[in-house]
Amino acid sequence: MRIQLRRKEEIGHIREAGRILAACHREIAKVIEPGITTSEIDARVEKFLERNGAFPEQKGYKGFPYATCASVNEVVCHGFPDQRPLQSGDVVTIDMVVNKNGWLADSGWTYAVDQVSPEVRQLMKHTHEALFKGIEAARHGATLGDVGHAIERVAEREGYGIVKPLVGHGIGRAIHEPPDVPNYGNPGRGLKLKAGMVITIEPVFTLGPSGAVFWGDDGWTISSADGSVGVQYEHTIAITRGDAVILTD
Repeated sequence: MRIQLRRKEEIGHIREAGRILAACHREIAKVIEPGITTSEIDARVEKFLERNGAFPEQKGYKGFPYATCASVNEVVCHGFPDQRPLQSGDVVTIDMVVNKNGWLADSGWTYAVDQVSPEVRQLMKHTHEALFKGIEAARHGATLGDVGHAIERVAEREGYGIVKPLVGHGIGRAIHEPPDVPNYGNPGRGLKLKAGMVITIEPVFTLGPSGAVFWGDDGWTISSADGSVGVQYEHTIAITRGDAVILTD
């Protein structure tokens, strides 16, 4: 397993892709409302990226046919955009990888459609919290176990399930580079992080406590086994000798 340590200028290129990605998410947030379809969102994303000299890296990746992953309610990851109108009370996670001049950034975000239930709102709040707990733990000399443990503690405290097959990863020139970044772990265990590493941190929690999932017939769509709502938040970050730097905000 060869871990890439990025130079300052290379991290700057990833940051450029990340800024476009973050701006795209801000545009998505403006249009999330009952009646819009995830296909419409997908088309908007593709046009936005084109206007900004970028393109969706995952379109065509291992045959994936869309610019975004659009996962609604119990679909926790890799959902296909479709023509079903979103309804009040739904949550939808839009996840994308942006390519700008051959450098990649990755971020997923869960959006509430109008008014969601209090328990789903709390799930969103605490999954978002877990993302930032993981980012706080990610620094030079810390371990992947430290990062995973920081995320896992939030899920355990609130009684949520962790979707353990879904992990963060290295990123730069390719969508998935080593190392894998699990959302669970033991402090002080696992690979040590080094300044210059660029990784994603992406907790995926379910309202049900098991976190168990199954893959759909399309080979991509991942849904909670108990039918409970799933939520994901993801940033691409650079490891430094101080606090991690978020590249997708």
